[in-house]
Amino acid sequence: MKTRFTPINRILMTLTLMSLLLAACGGPSAAPTQAGKPPAKLILGAYTTPREAYGKIVPLFAAAWKASAGQEVTFEESYQGSGAQSRAIVEGFEADVTALSLEADITRIEKAGLITHDWKSVGNKGIVSTSIVVFAVRKGNPKGIHDWADLAQPGLEILTPDPKTSGGAMWNILALYGAALRGQVDGVPANDEAATEFLKAVFKNVIVMDKGARESITNYEQGVGDVAITYENEVLVGQKGGQDYEMVIPRSTILIENPVAVVDTYVDKHGTRKAAEGFVNFLFTQEAQQLFAEYGLRSVDSEVAKATASQYPPVADLFTIDQQFNGWKEAIPTIFGDDGIFTLAIADIQN
Repeated sequence: MKTRFTPINRILMTLTLMSLLLAACGGPSAAPTQAGKPPAKLILGAYTTPREAYGKIVPLFAAAWKASAGQEVTFEESYQGSGAQSRAIVEGFEADVTALSLEADITRIEKAGLITHDWKSVGNKGIVSTSIVVFAVRKGNPKGIHDWADLAQPGLEILTPDPKTSGGAMWNILALYGAALRGQVDGVPANDEAATEFLKAVFKNVIVMDKGARESITNYEQGVGDVAITYENEVLVGQKGGQDYEMVIPRSTILIENPVAVVDTYVDKHGTRKAAEGFVNFLFTQEAQQLFAEYGLRSVDSEVAKATASQYPPVADLFTIDQQFNGWKEAIPTIFGDDGIFTLAIADIQN
């Protein structure tokens, strides 16, 4: 369902947008002083799954920025797995703005000294969109996959990305393991040992771990595997594009929270801070949030979320990383560190 706004709401939205953009370039009197300035080029370093949404948002922002700030802005866009993108920025890819799958990947850039401001002070604490972990299954669901427990059935072929390069993969693992810990997986007692054994049982069925969530679902679309553990928005975008696979929402899953931030070192080097901050502010407007919603992402704007609620069914047991794992600071070493639960589980499977 597409969100529809009344003419009055559209006027208010436009006024709000203009005020945000003008604020980013120094206030109402700043627009005339921007006229005649050389074009700005923003480099966007993003994770793979919202590519289509950004494809619509970027030209919309460019037009709004030209109208409000009197400056043309062009974009160079890069999309890859969230972890890989985060590492590329730390290693010298000069992204002005980064939009990643998870907070830990922003933190890596922050620890490298490239992000120096409080990125959580913008918008919805820096979280620009949300999603959930779901399953993509073949038409008619021939394997009878209805919840997490079904993924451990012998002979099933599962696709999920590699957590070394993909934020989506990390969310998938946390959703699976977290559901088991919460006693939401049939036949699995709610304790660490049982949850770990269930994690191993599922990953024994994983046949491919691609470098990113988009690569994983593309592989699935080419006929590989029985089920893909993935973002809800990946399934919705695929269905919108004509794919006939179906989506299964497990009764317990994690809320995926996607952050965005200006990369201070690079915007200051490029002289693009005002345009970059204007772009990040724009992402939290209703106009941009509606486009995120149209491409399968759950909006962080309450009005857009309400208007698009019918697209996004409620989850019986929806938990956050803070609630279940005490945030990324604990989840990274505990689950994904050298001696982490997942790391040791995979080593055990491979042996």
